[in-house]
Amino acid sequence: MIKIKNDTFRNILIYLFLTLLALPIFYGYSKLIMSSFSKYTLKGFIPDEFTLSNWRFLTGAARTTTGFYVIAAYPSIYSCFLNTLYLALGVTILVTVISILVGYMLSRFKFWARSTILASTLILHSFPAVSLMIGLYYVLNNFNLLDRVLGVILAKGGLFLPFGIWVMKGFFDEIPWDIEMSSLIDGATRIQTLYKVLFPIVFPGIAAISILSFIQGWSEYLFVYTFLRSSGTWTLSSYVVGALGELGVTDYGFLHAVSVFYMFPVLIFFIFTQKHLMRVSVGGMKGGR
Repeated sequence: MIKIKNDTFRNILIYLFLTLLALPIFYGYSKLIMSSFSKYTLKGFIPDEFTLSNWRFLTGAARTTTGFYVIAAYPSIYSCFLNTLYLALGVTILVTVISILVGYMLSRFKFWARSTILASTLILHSFPAVSLMIGLYYVLNNFNLLDRVLGVILAKGGLFLPFGIWVMKGFFDEIPWDIEMSSLIDGATRIQTLYKVLFPIVFPGIAAISILSFIQGWSEYLFVYTFLRSSGTWTLSSYVVGALGELGVTDYGFLHAVSVFYMFPVLIFFIFTQKHLMRVSVGGMKGGR
């Protein structure tokens, strides 16, 4: 009985602590949503005057005006949404496929450059993205990939690959070789063994890499702002930056509505996929063994 009471008291303290930590975040997001429906800058929590005009970008091309002058005109939010989805899915597919294949190779095969590749992936992951901007600019320019979403997919995916490779290698390292050998003895090929035997075991790792890659691509801003300049290649992050306004004029209600629209899809995506992330344990990553 004493142990049950102690466990209950401990759980109450944990939930209280986590609730207190989450309150500022919950308040910030709630106020952002409420501000998107307010005609004036929100001083409290409840809008002084409810309006849907901040969401005008949903019905067509949006504009920011002052008096009779157009300060900024924006492309269709739906084309920006499709560009963002293309970027997120492209990064996801690129990182997931290569991470699985390279992680499996590094975990199962012994070859002379194996340790060098492992060390190289760590070194590549240690470089901040901003330090590679000039080099990436020249590379993308030489391959005619500037102002193309594909160029950003390759750049972002390349920088996130080392993390994905190490995570997948850790998952494959945890699988006993006997399981794979039994499948090979039964007549299965390497590809069949990988697809039918190993994939179900490492599925939590594949799911985690896919989810994190999608979020990385969806939220990308630095490469988008640097390499995508024309309005036809805008993503939602470009749209949010455009909503900040020019010449010091910012429609904050419009900015808040665009931010909510940008945040909402990935929030829904995370709610439906978080169970896979909760099952992940990136243990047993045995480096260069």
